[in-house]
Amino acid sequence: MTRRAHHCRRRISLLSDWSNSPMRGLIAAALPICTATLAAQSPRIEDNSFLVEEAYNQEAGVVQHIGTWQRSLVTSSWSFSFTQEWPLRSQLHQFSYTLLAGSTPGGAEFGGLGLNYRYQLRRANDRLAISPRLSLLIPAHRDRVGTQVALPLSARLVPAIVAHANVGMTATVRETTRYNLGGSVVWLARPTFNVLCELTWADESGGTAVLLNPGIRWAYNFASGLQIVPGLAFPVGLGPSRGSRAVFLYLSFEHPFGEKSGSE
Repeated sequence: MTRRAHHCRRRISLLSDWSNSPMRGLIAAALPICTATLAAQSPRIEDNSFLVEEAYNQEAGVVQHIGTWQRSLVTSSWSFSFTQEWPLRSQLHQFSYTLLAGSTPGGAEFGGLGLNYRYQLRRANDRLAISPRLSLLIPAHRDRVGTQVALPLSARLVPAIVAHANVGMTATVRETTRYNLGGSVVWLARPTFNVLCELTWADESGGTAVLLNPGIRWAYNFASGLQIVPGLAFPVGLGPSRGSRAVFLYLSFEHPFGEKSGSE
């Protein structure tokens, strides 16, 4: 909340104690001004959580570029991903692709490509959003090409708290079907600063992996419509993943393109 909006709300709170005084008319006149001030705040952050998908497709005319980098604090291993999300004419349909890379005993290696389609099944008054996804996975080892279906769900619990949940299933050639679950809670401390905590569970070839991932993210908004969102988190292994610790860096750029870009 901006400093101006905070003072405006505080002023109304004090005046409301004088409900029987002539100041009631002044209060009634001030309310629309404060409401307009709050509505004019910078766009809030609606990126993906770091390890969990948020069920918000890209708006028409807006593209997002997302980079993540994770490094183990126990070993020297690291992983990197780059994603671009494009709306297909409207927010109902979204196409994205993801490039993966990571470290191996022999050095850095390309990890594969994911081609993703998401449909905005529901988004009603920001209370509940559902956006099922279908992906084609093309790993570096072509004999493991597969598909993945996922169901991201986002719900606004109270004005400053949003929760997200994921359920997914992956089927690849020459491997059994595997499942994953995830959830996150995001505290919208300010329109441009969030505190979040994620919990993920995944069925992997070496067993199950459970991660708790607390972190923060913040936004820089520009008059051109560009929004830059850096983020920082520290994944910690639980249960079968106990002893795992890492640092996670996030960076996204979201901006208008095409007609929307020209109109602004």
